[in-house]
Amino acid sequence: MARKKIPGVDPAYLSKQKALLLRKNRHVLYFNDSEMAAIEEYCTRFKVHAKSALFREAIMSKILSELDESHPTLF
Repeated sequence: MARKKIPGVDPAYLSKQKALLLRKNRHVLYFNDSEMAAIEEYCTRFKVHAKSALFREAIMSKILSELDESHPTLF
């Protein structure tokens, strides 16, 4: 069974967008025992299976909110 082509979507554009979203930068985090226990409790309570997605979302939401609050002013 052949895939249906979506009219108006350029395959080169889609592959370029996919390449831009590729995560190729690594950063390591270390947690102490109490922090790790809190993370494990959170993941158990809210049924989080992908901790990396949880960390990424939490970190980026904090960064983006602080950047939004401290935007440069003209005066």
